Amino acid sequence: MKKALVPLLILMLLLPFASFAAAECPSEGHTVVLKAPAVSKTADGQLIGVATDFVITVAPGTGHVYVETWPLAEVDMQASARLAAQIAGKVLGVDMSKYDVFIQIKADSPIIGGPSAGGTMTVGIIAALEGWKVNPKVMMTGMINPDGTIGPVGGILEKASAAHDVGAELFLIPQGQRIQYVQETQKKEIGGIVEINTQTKKVDVVDYAKERWGLTVVEIKDIYDAVYYFTGHRIPRPEAPAYIKIDTSFLKDDAVKDYDNTTAYYQSTLEKLKKSDVDYATYTTLMEALNEANAILNQSKKSLEGGMYYTTLSKDFQARIIIRHVDWYLGVKSGDDVQRILKTTGSQINTSESRVSNITIRGTTMLQAVAAAEERVEQAKALLQSAWKYYYNGDYWDAIGEAAYAYERAKTAIFWAGLGERFASGDVISRDVVKATARDYIDESNLIVTYIESMYGTVGGDLSQGIQQAEQYYEDGKYSAALFTAMEARVRAQVFLDTLGIDNQTILKDKLAGMKESAKVAIAMAQNQGITPVLAIAYYEFAESYEQSAEENGSMEDLQTAMIFYQYARETANLFLSKPSQTTIQTNTTATDIPQIVIPTPSATETTTPIPGEGGGRVPETAIILIALGAFLVGAAVGKKL
Repeated sequence: MKKALVPLLILMLLLPFASFAAAECPSEGHTVVLKAPAVSKTADGQLIGVATDFVITVAPGTGHVYVETWPLAEVDMQASARLAAQIAGKVLGVDMSKYDVFIQIKADSPIIGGPSAGGTMTVGIIAALEGWKVNPKVMMTGMINPDGTIGPVGGILEKASAAHDVGAELFLIPQGQRIQYVQETQKKEIGGIVEINTQTKKVDVVDYAKERWGLTVVEIKDIYDAVYYFTGHRIPRPEAPAYIKIDTSFLKDDAVKDYDNTTAYYQSTLEKLKKSDVDYATYTTLMEALNEANAILNQSKKSLEGGMYYTTLSKDFQARIIIRHVDWYLGVKSGDDVQRILKTTGSQINTSESRVSNITIRGTTMLQAVAAAEERVEQAKALLQSAWKYYYNGDYWDAIGEAAYAYERAKTAIFWAGLGERFASGDVISRDVVKATARDYIDESNLIVTYIESMYGTVGGDLSQGIQQAEQYYEDGKYSAALFTAMEARVRAQVFLDTLGIDNQTILKDKLAGMKESAKVAIAMAQNQGITPVLAIAYYEFAESYEQSAEENGSMEDLQTAMIFYQYARETANLFLSKPSQTTIQTNTTATDIPQIVIPTPSATETTTPIPGEGGGRVPETAIILIALGAFLVGAAVGKKL
C-alpha cells in the first residue's frame, strides 16, 4: 500500500508546476536572443558593467508576460517587461491579449536590473512578433516610456564597457546622455597627512568609447530608432501634424473672471488688515504676505495679457492661498476660531468630493479632467490633515496656512470637474479604466524609483514617499489620485536621471528643448485621435511660463520646473489613448538575413542632439554629484499649480 502511494504523492507534488512548465516551453512562436548591458555592485559598493543575456519568445496565448531571472535582479523586472510588451503591441498595432511573452534573463552576477533593459526587451518582443533577426553586434541601454521614447538610465560608462567586453560594435544610448559626469577621488599625502580631493569630470561617451575600445556609440530617441539599428527594418513613426497649435483659449473667460475676483479679494483683505487692531509685528508680517500675493497677481496680469490663461489661473490660485491665510488669521481670537476654520475647510472638501464622485464620465477628454479633479480632492484632504496636526501642536499660524491651501485646492477640484463636463462627449467610461492605468503607473514608477535608489541611494528625496502615497490612494480606491501621484513621481525620477550631475545651463536648455518637442508631439497625437488633452495643454503652457522666466532671470530652478511640467504634459497627453492601427513596415533586409550595422547620416531636416561645447559653464571641481542632484530635486519641488 505504501509503495502504491509513493507515485501518487510524487504526481501530486508535480501537478502544481505543470502549468509553469507549459508556460516556459511554448510549442510555437518566434524566439530572439539579445545581449544587454547591466550594472552590478561589487562587495565594496563599486558599480561595474556586466553583460546580460535575454531570450525572448512570443507565442499565441492570452496576454501573459512571464519573466525568469538568474541570478535574481536587485530590481524586479516584471513591470518593465509588461510595459515593453504593451509598447511593442502599440507600435505594431498588435493586440497583445492574443499573445504570451516569455523572457529569460541570465547574467554572471546579481544585477541592478529593471528599467534600463526596457528598451532592449521591447526590441526583442517586436522582433519576435515579426519573425525578424537581430544583429548580435548591437547592444543598447535605456528605459521604455509609455509613448515609445527611450528614457534616461544610469551607469552609461559601465554599460559601454560591458558592451565592448562581449564584442558589441554598436552601442545605443538614450538621446541626450552622451555627456556623463564621473567622480574622481585623488589621495595626496603631505607630511603624514592624507588629503582627499573629489573632482567631477565631464566625459563624452561617444568620443571615449571610440578612442578606447573602437566602440560606436549612438544616441537614439525612441523605439523606432532602436528597432532599425537592431533589425534593419524601419517602422514608420506616427506622424504629427505639420502645424501644431497649443493654446489655452478655452480657459480665457475663466481666467478673466478669476483674476478679477482674486484682485477684489486682495483689495478687501488689504483694507481689513489696515483697519485691524493687530500689533506692529503681526501687521508687518501680514503686510509682507499680502505684498507677496500682490507680486504674484502682477505676474498673473502679465500672463493674462499674454494669452497664457492656465498660468493666469495658477498664479491667481497661488495668490489666493496667501490672501486667504491673511484673511482668516485676522479673524482668529482663540483656538475655537481656528477649529471653526478647519471645519469650514473640511466642509468644502466634502462638497468638492461629492461633486466630483457623482459625475458620469463621457469621453477621454472628460476622463482626464475628472481624474485631475479627484487627485486635487485627495491633496486637499492631506493638507487638512496636516492643518489639524499643527492645530493640536498649538501652531495656529501654520494650521491656518495649510487650511487655506486645502480650501483653495478643494475648490480647484470643482473647477476641473466643471471643465470636464464642458468636454463631455462619447460613451460612458468606467472608472475601472482609471484603476487599471493607475496600477500600471504605480508599478512602473516604483520600478524606476527603486532602480535609482539601488544605484544612487536615497538622493531622490521624496520619490519613494510619492510612490507610497500612490499605493495608499490605490488601496483606498482613489485611483485617479493614485495615477497622477505615481506619474509625477515617475517624471521627477526621470528628470533626475536625465540631468544627473549637470549644472551647465546650455546643456539643460538643450534637454529642455527636446522635452518641449516631445510634449508638443504627444499633444498633437492626442488631438489626432479626436481628444482635447486639456490637462496636457495646461501643463505645456505652464512649462512655457517657467521657461520664459528662466530666460529672463537665468534661474536654474525655473528651468528645472519647466522641464518637469513639459514631462507632465507629455505623460498626461498619452493617458488613456487608444492603440494605433496596424502599420506598414519598411524593410532594408530580408527576414532571414542578419541585419548589417548601418549608421545613417541625419538629413538637413532631422533634428540632432547638439554636442555641448567646451565653452559652456564650468563644472565646479569640488562638486559632489549626488548632493548636487539632491539639491536639484529640492529646487524642482514644483510651484503650486491650479
